Amino acid sequence: MSVQTTDSRSGHPGKGVGLSLALVSAVAFGGSGVAAKPLIEAGLDPLHVVWLRVAGAALVMLPLAVRHRDLLRRRPALLAGFGLLGVAGVQAFYFASISRIPVGVALLVEYLAPALVLGWVRFVQRRPVTRAAAVGVVLAVGGLACVVEVWSGLSFDAVGLLLALGAACCQVGYFLLSDQGSDSGAEAPDPLGVIAYGLLVGVVVLTAVARPWTMDWAVLGGTAKMDGTSVAAALLLSWIVLVATVLAYVTGVVSVRRLSPQVAGVLACLEAVIATVLAWVLLGEHLSAPQIIGGAVVLAGAFIAQSSTPARSTGEPVASGAPETKLSARSGAA
Repeated sequence: MSVQTTDSRSGHPGKGVGLSLALVSAVAFGGSGVAAKPLIEAGLDPLHVVWLRVAGAALVMLPLAVRHRDLLRRRPALLAGFGLLGVAGVQAFYFASISRIPVGVALLVEYLAPALVLGWVRFVQRRPVTRAAAVGVVLAVGGLACVVEVWSGLSFDAVGLLLALGAACCQVGYFLLSDQGSDSGAEAPDPLGVIAYGLLVGVVVLTAVARPWTMDWAVLGGTAKMDGTSVAAALLLSWIVLVATVLAYVTGVVSVRRLSPQVAGVLACLEAVIATVLAWVLLGEHLSAPQIIGGAVVLAGAFIAQSSTPARSTGEPVASGAPETKLSARSGAA
């Protein structure tokens, strides 16, 4: 089941597959909050929902962890970092945020991550970024400002916004670590193995934080209200585990390998739009006109960054929204 991505960034077929996988991942991730919020409102703590999500997905992926057990010896730092940031951190901060603010808003704030990725490349790694990529990020940030209505003094819950921003920072780690070793050919760590062990690490961390033995397990045997409609809690949890976690992570990590962290990051902004639409339809979370306009601006910024053409370079890769680029020198890979 090893996924080969040696030359996928330089060829159009690889880009097409990568774009398709990124879209599937965005749709799958986008449905997580809509399914989780009814469980939270039914009485489950947000961290307990996160634990159920990650533990269930880790159980599904356990056979792959056994198959790729050599990764424990070869890339322990990568597995630990992916589990801490890309799994436990993103999920815990995100689910805590949606317990206080609307799903669409939480996701739009979380997807400041592409801007943070470019900032890391430009100011920490001191590598150039293309003008189109920078313009796209500026538009995305401007759109997010409209979504949270900064002119009204942050009318949304400030703690909820900070939690969503924490998810954005962890999301940066997800994109950067998903790309590690993608140019190593046959020596590249198998993405499915990385996901499997990342989920296992996430379970260990979240077990200590969430303390699942204090969970109200009876909630899972009942129903939850989705905008007034009763839905089996077990059905919602199954969607969260199988679609919004296993499918979402597999397609997401493989898409980063085939594209780049920058491209995958801006495409992942579609998750926010999908989640907002689903929350509007299924949860009745209506957004104001400025917030809708802001969401459209975010999408425009993502499109500009994704469609930018990379400048041909003589050696150093340029960070931009292009499949040919590589984010960083691999000598510092985990």
